[in-house]
Amino acid sequence: MQDSSSSGCPARHLALQGASNFRDLGGYPTVDGRTTRWRHIFRSNHLGQLTAADVEIVRALGVKSAFDFRGLNERAAGVCVMDEIAVYSLPIEPTVVAALRAELDRGTLTAPVALEIMRDSYRNYVRHNTHSFRMLFGHLLEDRAPLVIHCTAGKDRTGFASALILHALGVPDDIIAEDYLLTNQHYKRDATVAIDLPEDVRNAIGSVEASYLAAAFDAIAKEYGDLETYLRDGLRLGPPERDELKTRYLQS
Repeated sequence: MQDSSSSGCPARHLALQGASNFRDLGGYPTVDGRTTRWRHIFRSNHLGQLTAADVEIVRALGVKSAFDFRGLNERAAGVCVMDEIAVYSLPIEPTVVAALRAELDRGTLTAPVALEIMRDSYRNYVRHNTHSFRMLFGHLLEDRAPLVIHCTAGKDRTGFASALILHALGVPDDIIAEDYLLTNQHYKRDATVAIDLPEDVRNAIGSVEASYLAAAFDAIAKEYGDLETYLRDGLRLGPPERDELKTRYLQS
């Protein structure tokens, strides 16, 4: 995918020092010929380590709301450094590292096992955490933009949320997949996380791959029948809500 800044559009990725993977969901075409609005919805990792220069960049973007998918301990470890941003907690407790360590203790941890644990965590977003994504869309239907969606790394919980937003706005599947995989270009891993795990396992959890996102959508098909039903019944996005989202976050 071409970097937006080279085509005269705003930069999609903003290279902050204290937060990686800070990206704009604007500029994507939809199936009805419109485009997602630039500088309305951002996705990132957590905002607890922004530098003074980063703060000035984020402030200039006008960000006034953050929607945080981190669990209780994660939030306490990295509180947003910008007091003017209203932070809304939509907690999804992390499960992957604990599951990996359990496999390690049993002597059964391999890279393929790690990949399946990652996929299952995405399935569980649908099975057990739909309420958090429903709450996100409730906020998106209110006047809280420009806004940023994040978790700790900004790649899994945030990646699924971003995919749902783009789907709800009518962005084609192939473009949604490309946006999801941009994480592998822009996410800087924290070298201090899960250092007790083998390197190939850390590689599996430190990046994203198409099969992770596919696992979530497979779970949607199994639990709800199809994505449209999930948007309607799981996320409570009926036709009026979908129209309102498009009014807010699309341009002609």
